[in-house]
Amino acid sequence: MAKKIIVLGLGNILNRDEGAGVYALKELEKILPEKIKSEMELVDGGVLGMELLPYVEQASHLLILDAVDSGAQPGEVREYAKDEIELFYQGRISWHQLGFQEVLAVAKVRGKYPENVYLIGVQPANIKTGLGLSQKMKTSVQRMAKRAVEILEAWLGEIKKKKI
Repeated sequence: MAKKIIVLGLGNILNRDEGAGVYALKELEKILPEKIKSEMELVDGGVLGMELLPYVEQASHLLILDAVDSGAQPGEVREYAKDEIELFYQGRISWHQLGFQEVLAVAKVRGKYPENVYLIGVQPANIKTGLGLSQKMKTSVQRMAKRAVEILEAWLGEIKKKKI
């Protein structure tokens, strides 16, 4: 399988901080150098659920940006790797995660689970109906995007080494 990096921004922007993954993806698009951006696919997954299965199954490297209810302080960014992600999605904060948990499970059952999966999540402060992030989340979303750049650069470096 050809190596393909996909970045998914998840969340419902109609529920304030629950849309943090989508906002982080937009921030990532602004700061990611074009040379790197051309090597991957950035996807606003919103609340698409099972419609994201083709993206997951074609990825060798999947980076997920999302709001996570980890019991942390609002705005705290946490990271999860491969098997930790499934455990995290057992405790949902919104309906889109139910669909995404199923997406990961279906990809695994079909033998098409990405070899590298990573989640950058942020503890939301406010998930009530409304537009825009709470003030506390704006810097957290920027941190998520900056961390995403670091991970993507590392993945690209690994992929290029394997090709040599």
